[in-house]
Amino acid sequence: MKIYRFQDRQALPISLSSAWDFFSNPGKLAEITPAWLNFRITSDLPEKVYPGLIITYQIRPFGNIAVNWMTEITHVQEPLRFVDEQRQGPYRMWHHQHLFKEIPGGVEMLDIVHYALPFGVLGRLLHRLSVAARLRDIFAYRRQRLEMIFSL
Repeated sequence: MKIYRFQDRQALPISLSSAWDFFSNPGKLAEITPAWLNFRITSDLPEKVYPGLIITYQIRPFGNIAVNWMTEITHVQEPLRFVDEQRQGPYRMWHHQHLFKEIPGGVEMLDIVHYALPFGVLGRLLHRLSVAARLRDIFAYRRQRLEMIFSL
């Protein structure tokens, strides 16, 4: 199984507590997800993440093909980090660390995603042809939305 790693870093002019309040609210994910994914949360949500929280979604990454996705929040260290891991969905493995630290003038947000695709060699080809670029596009969109939300 080939494990891929994606990392994205962004500085925001907000306090650590404001960053935590925003990102630890699972309902905010829809606000920072591109419309072309047709992202829809299908489970009830609390206002804050907690270890063991199961969140279900539906996305349509390729036209009208619906893909169900289930993640679990496995680690929470308020206000510094939380981790979500896929339990069911489009990836063979998905481990996403959300890390926050104070920096001069605000907070640095670091996303580290380790993931693997199903389908062996075909999955590697799909990664090269589509998945890697789409993941970069999702986080680029997220970066732009966060700049708008926090008025950068």
